[in-house]
Amino acid sequence: MWARSDAGPDLLTAAAGPRAGDGSGVGRTRAVASGGAGAAGPVAAPGERARTRPSTTPPSARLRAWAELLRLPALFTVPGDALAGVAAAGAGRPGRRALLAVGCSLCLYEAGMALNDWADRAEDAAERPHRPLPSGRIRPAAALTAACALTAAGLALAARAGRPALTVAVPLAAAVWSYDLGLKRTPAGPAAMGAARGLDLLLGAAAARGRVRPALVPAALLGTHTLAVTAVSRQETRTGSPLTPLAALTTTALLARALPPRPPSLLGAALAAGYAATAARPYLHAALNPSPQLTQRAVGAGIRATIPLQAALAARAGATATALATAALGPLARRFARRVSVT
Repeated sequence: MWARSDAGPDLLTAAAGPRAGDGSGVGRTRAVASGGAGAAGPVAAPGERARTRPSTTPPSARLRAWAELLRLPALFTVPGDALAGVAAAGAGRPGRRALLAVGCSLCLYEAGMALNDWADRAEDAAERPHRPLPSGRIRPAAALTAACALTAAGLALAARAGRPALTVAVPLAAAVWSYDLGLKRTPAGPAAMGAARGLDLLLGAAAARGRVRPALVPAALLGTHTLAVTAVSRQETRTGSPLTPLAALTTTALLARALPPRPPSLLGAALAAGYAATAARPYLHAALNPSPQLTQRAVGAGIRATIPLQAALAARAGATATALATAALGPLARRFARRVSVT
């Protein structure tokens, strides 16, 4: 997801609070903070930011704080967007411009993560005081500066990839900033997050071939998945309605059915099944018992399912090597998520 999934939804951004959610990448997903996120720095009282002197903070603690802020493991859910777009455009093996598009995606994704925490710093001081900003491990000004710098870097990379890529990257950046600074708390939040993911896929197509029309259907499928995850993430910190995860489960089933290529291929069918298997069971559990814990797990699963979905979209376009390379990011994402939470 493109901003921290905060329900109160990282994606991949996966499990957060009663505010509007991310997907990713989602409202801010705060699934159980892994790795003892609060142990890296002092915890501030609600509404108050703890003060720490940078000179007394070990470099390793500062690095971990930034890893938490940027939700680094969630980055594994990003390259597949542009790569699926390249495949949909029929560009074959990703070239220089496609790699520039991937770099742009990574920068804008991380910009969204930093901006999301900056925008929610007051709320986090009361609800998530262990987060890097309210705990004082990272200054709000530093987070905002990082968001601006990453956005500028992403647009610069898009410009290097060509005018068509920049034409898509500008509204993508606008969607990220609009979501973080206001839309996530409105009914338009899930749609904005879905649009961001869809635009990210179109970015790959625009960079590779200079046109996005062949990638519109894959972008719509990816955006629909992200919208569903974001909608579920809105009730991560409270017992919500079972209808939302049930709707996400139905959406997953419909998307999985639409993914296999025609004529069908073994790889495409396997990736579609992997996508459904990753997301469906946690959604079902959350529908049967929409408690915060099970809802957070469902959002986390939805973010992880983005990777097999991207791989299935690449296979759908006949890009076998791209599909396999994208699918290989899944185990890496799970491994690094054990050290730093993606939510």
